[in-house]
Amino acid sequence: MAASTHTVTNQAPPLVGYDVFAADRALVEAVDRHLDPELLEEAREELSALGRTTGSAQVQEWGALANENPPKLRTHDRYGNRIDEVDFHPSWHRLLGKGVSAGLTSAWSRPGGHLRRAAGFVIWTQAEAGNGCPLSMTHAAVPALRTDPALAAEWEPRLTSTVYDQELRPASQKAGVLFGMGMTEKQGGSDVRANTTEARPLAEDGTYVLTGHKWFCSAPMSDGFLVLAQAPGGLSCFLVPRVLEDGTRNVFRIQRLKDKLGNRSNASSEVEFDGTWARRVGDEGRGVRTIIEMVAATRLDCVLGSASLMRQAVAQAIHHSTYREAFGGRLLDKPLMRNVLADLALESEAATTLAMRLAAAYDDGSEQERAFLRLAVPAAKYWVTKRCTPVAVEALECLGGNGYVEESGMPRLLRESPLNSIWEGAGNVQALDVLRALQREPGALDAYLREVGRARGADHRLDGAIKNLLTELADLNGIEARARRLVERIALVLQGSLLVRYAPPEVADAFCASRLGGDWGTALGTLPHSLDLATVVERARPVS
Repeated sequence: MAASTHTVTNQAPPLVGYDVFAADRALVEAVDRHLDPELLEEAREELSALGRTTGSAQVQEWGALANENPPKLRTHDRYGNRIDEVDFHPSWHRLLGKGVSAGLTSAWSRPGGHLRRAAGFVIWTQAEAGNGCPLSMTHAAVPALRTDPALAAEWEPRLTSTVYDQELRPASQKAGVLFGMGMTEKQGGSDVRANTTEARPLAEDGTYVLTGHKWFCSAPMSDGFLVLAQAPGGLSCFLVPRVLEDGTRNVFRIQRLKDKLGNRSNASSEVEFDGTWARRVGDEGRGVRTIIEMVAATRLDCVLGSASLMRQAVAQAIHHSTYREAFGGRLLDKPLMRNVLADLALESEAATTLAMRLAAAYDDGSEQERAFLRLAVPAAKYWVTKRCTPVAVEALECLGGNGYVEESGMPRLLRESPLNSIWEGAGNVQALDVLRALQREPGALDAYLREVGRARGADHRLDGAIKNLLTELADLNGIEARARRLVERIALVLQGSLLVRYAPPEVADAFCASRLGGDWGTALGTLPHSLDLATVVERARPVS
């Protein structure tokens, strides 16, 4: 019998054994709203099955184990032969295999594929965000390869397969493959035109040998990589297979693995090319143009990844506050805690609603939707990913000291939270990309204004924010220096428009009052007290 001093009381039970999809009302409603009704029943069943798997004790343990046992580099075998392999914990392979089998790399090959995949990505990466990187890069490689029909015919069926095969062997012998990317170099970072990796043509048309390095190359055990290098005709895109068709290893020298703040289950590496065989993708000198759609797809995944992390952080905070008592009652019922939780819930729902709207635009594929994405994707990537860290910090604080302990899982979320803001171009890169879209593609702004205009007249604060945004857009003085402020307003107005149209009145009212109307402090938990915050919190509570 336990000693009375060790009796455990007033602790929240683990948030486990639940359907992560069904418990997320904003996500469920977004799927219902945007997906073809004929696909809806099948998609709901598919996503609920993935949600139950994600919420299971087993998968949560896989996520923890993959994070606690990061990958290890083996440059040589026992005999001194160079092998350049990375060993992963079995839980990593289980997570990645499940992500592939759940269709998180097959958006391009089925009706409503982008929306269904986006919802699945938001669900599945709540178990462990690290496996989202290879899933994202494999998914995003498809539009780049489609610039070369022969390459697409060869590789796309394997990229969109639901079969996970972790063995290193020629891609032609595998039912499914994964792709990585190697774009940035030491001296350039996001300025890929400063790359110095050299591509020398071989006798066979379209084939080259590469010499150089890549400063960040994630998922180095993938089957193929899209890389940028300087060909005689300028910066070009290349496909580098990990294993050549004759079964020999391509020259792919992993110099070291990055010791990262978070995302520790995923291997990010520095690699050297020295006579590495590659096949050109697209025309010489058109490397940036070749990868532009790939970059857009991975940026959307950054938005999805941040929405996923925010949802898990908010779910944990509300779950804890539902069971934890202090000062004579549940934390959930305390007015000040309710304000914090409601503010967190608003950020999460706004992120999810925006991310799913972007995914639906991919499925639509019309010229207007493509123009909308050109502006909306970098704006969303800028804003949603930046809101992730404040949400993670405040959600952790809701658990008090328990949240600061590794066993809670909250520190893992916090370490992960800045990453999506950095990957695929940090904040300034996104802001400048929005400016380029505004200056060079007038159709992008027209499509954006048409989208936000659908909510005009429904909320006076939104109407005022749209008017103020138009005033800012009309003033080009010092536009680059104030680009961040402008992009923030673009994103917030878009989120407000979507919530006014689709969210419950209590959610839309709170968002517009605070984010657009200015009745908000500088920290989370400073919403106007007169709002119906209890309804906002209850909507976000993870009950399925």
